[in-house]
Amino acid sequence: MPVLEATELYRFFHAGDDEVVALRGITVALDPGELTALRGPSGSGKSTLLACLAGIDEPDGGTVSVVGERMSRRSEAERARLRARHLGMLMQSGNLFEHLTVGANVRLQMQVSGRDRPDEIADILDSLGLDGLANVLPAHLSGGEAARAGLAVALAPKPPILLCDEPTAEVDAMTEQRVIERLIEACRIGTAVLVVTHSATLAARADRVIDIRDGGIVHD
Repeated sequence: MPVLEATELYRFFHAGDDEVVALRGITVALDPGELTALRGPSGSGKSTLLACLAGIDEPDGGTVSVVGERMSRRSEAERARLRARHLGMLMQSGNLFEHLTVGANVRLQMQVSGRDRPDEIADILDSLGLDGLANVLPAHLSGGEAARAGLAVALAPKPPILLCDEPTAEVDAMTEQRVIERLIEACRIGTAVLVVTHSATLAARADRVIDIRDGGIVHD
């Protein structure tokens, strides 16, 4: 059974008298253990779709369900509860609390999810090439390090669903392979992983590739 289901999602944005259709009736389901790459040009609706799937943004039409529970049209407190229990997220920004060290950010996410495993923090960071950075504040990280630290936070509670926006955007080829292997490892333990990416290397390793353009799916 899918762990995430979205049906007929629509999202509209307004600027003055103009209306932009960001999502046009998107339907998608993610299965446990599946690595899915979501591709599309800038402005195609990828990040908007991710935000709606995570319950950070509300679609104007359609529904999202995670692990059998409806996410859409619920209060922010209820959506936050569902995110904490079922979702790991790496967005383009805002993944780390600036006043907490990298290790403390990871530990906090474990505690919020109810899966506190402090003895695993060092291994999680090492698997993403962040060994030695547990006590560093986010302000002292490079862009690529900050993205990987955000991914470590998302992975820490071993969620059933992982949503990632460009996890390999600012890394070299060797580090990209390391990140991809970590995502595949998450799939092996049953996590459904959806990754927004422009990386041909990552897409080639995915079980499934979804292409989106002008707010609609053109290939799945």
